[in-house]
Amino acid sequence: QVQLMESGGGLVQPGGSLRLSCVPSGSISSYNAIGWFRQAPGKEREFVAALRWRGGGIYYADSVRGRSSISRDSSNSAVTLQIGGLKPEDTAVYYCAAGRPITSTVRTIGGYGVWGQGTQVTVSS
Repeated sequence: QVQLMESGGGLVQPGGSLRLSCVPSGSISSYNAIGWFRQAPGKEREFVAALRWRGGGIYYADSVRGRSSISRDSSNSAVTLQIGGLKPEDTAVYYCAAGRPITSTVRTIGGYGVWGQGTQVTVSS
């Protein structure tokens, strides 16, 4: 089964930016989307962004819309999430996930079946 590896997290000052990468260890040809989710301490895991390469579409949560960008490198299937204008409330563990969501499930945890281990992002001065 494919495994996903996130990287790019760390400590960032408010107003800064980060670039998270999700690299699959094997073929993800059986999937049609990569999503990014995050979970802050004491809170539920929430949707951040997703890119669906079959069926089409790029999706963002309202909380990051306008200051984030998701893209895919077709050569290695890596999916990158860039977020700017970081705020302390962006602090969380960020997870990428692969799945076959339809439009109604692309923003839901249930739309994805394979998850990475997560990478910590801390926004603080």
